[in-house]
Amino acid sequence: MTMPEEPAEPEYRQRRFTAPPGAADLLLIRHGESAPARASKPFPLVDGQGDPELAPDGLAQAQLIAERLGKEQFDALYVTPLRRTAQTAAPLAERLGITPRVIPELREIFLGEWEGGVFRQKVAERDPLAERLWAEERWSVAPGAEDDDAFAARVRAGIERIAAEHAGQRVAVFTHGGVIGQALALAARSRPFAFVGADNGSFSQLVVHGPQWIVRRYNDTAHLTS
Repeated sequence: MTMPEEPAEPEYRQRRFTAPPGAADLLLIRHGESAPARASKPFPLVDGQGDPELAPDGLAQAQLIAERLGKEQFDALYVTPLRRTAQTAAPLAERLGITPRVIPELREIFLGEWEGGVFRQKVAERDPLAERLWAEERWSVAPGAEDDDAFAARVRAGIERIAAEHAGQRVAVFTHGGVIGQALALAARSRPFAFVGADNGSFSQLVVHGPQWIVRRYNDTAHLTS
């Protein structure tokens, strides 16, 4: 007489991440390196904000971005009103045949009297106010700069608008270092500057499902390294 086999014990495997149904998958791409700041030649301004063009290295970074992402699927591309994002997006937009949309809410933090390239100078010279800005993690330390809470609110509004328009889709958003830092800080509920410092041309990834924001990647530069 054979004994009945005992039922197999259930196994619970580790699973790879799966985005919630209807989530928007946002690839946040920092623009390529922009032109150097010179005290004798301030950047042109757009609505009061510095608007430098890409440096030669930034144009090369834009091509490397297109090479890495050119065979991937995107439902939309976004840029900000500042030309360095549009120039960075251009090679990928051409490969994919997608016309980028403009998202004003995701333009860079407004730095008041430190616009036009002055911010870079203050940081390089270790100006006491610049040192205080980093120590306190507040952009508004710069004279006349945008209020930090207002900046966070507009970044949140921009991310939410894109996510609402692209539920269940994948989108590439060409934006700025301060914006990427703010968006990921909102998602992670972290220190304000915990994610400030993404490299030019880098990728960060945010999955948005209603109030749930999930950080999936930060400062991916695999396509930029030799």
